[in-house]
Amino acid sequence: MVQTPRDYLSIGEVLVTLKPEFPDITISKIRFLESEGLIAPERTASGYRKFYDGDLHRLRTILKLQRDEYLPLRVIRERLDGEGEGALATGPDGPAAEPEDEISEPSRGLEMTADEVAAATGVDVAMVESLASFGLLRPQQADGGVVFGGDDVAVLRIVRDLFKFGVEPRHLTMYRHFADRESSFFEQIVVPILRQRNPEAKRLARESLTELAGISRRLKQALLRANLRHLAG
Repeated sequence: MVQTPRDYLSIGEVLVTLKPEFPDITISKIRFLESEGLIAPERTASGYRKFYDGDLHRLRTILKLQRDEYLPLRVIRERLDGEGEGALATGPDGPAAEPEDEISEPSRGLEMTADEVAAATGVDVAMVESLASFGLLRPQQADGGVVFGGDDVAVLRIVRDLFKFGVEPRHLTMYRHFADRESSFFEQIVVPILRQRNPEAKRLARESLTELAGISRRLKQALLRANLRHLAG
């Protein structure tokens, strides 16, 4: 019997298609992106996912934004839905978009076990637990046990790229110390605003923290670039 050619891919075929470009992609991660509303493949009568060309293109765009720009899912969703995927394409010589500072909005109410967060980010479970023990991740206690949130996922997506250089979790504790000191410094700046105790003051404080984070990031990049240039020279 001659089979009718399909114009869609199964989730397994999508995995095989994207694996060369995104080695850490897993079926669990694809399902996670679907659960977050980033992709919405059709289903067969039996419940199997059907990925058409548009679904594959959207998924590839999401993975590129996560890998290259470290953007949170909320920002990716807004870009995809608000601007259209065509507006996200960057030419080979075009500058990459600068990551946005997600401070004015709380992280999504995401709760994942160590196994789930490992599957979603491609970081080994043992490494996830080690990062938590060194304070790089801050899991919370829930009814079902220990769970990781959206901020933990963002950290994992960044630090996984350091592991290929032989970096270990214990080497990264300096970043936690830097972040703690910097957040305390910013707190001193916005406390006078928060003392006004009104909705407008709270909004202003959030905007101030977002702006401070952006300025701080640019300053650290400039200082680090100068140091590295000296090292390389």
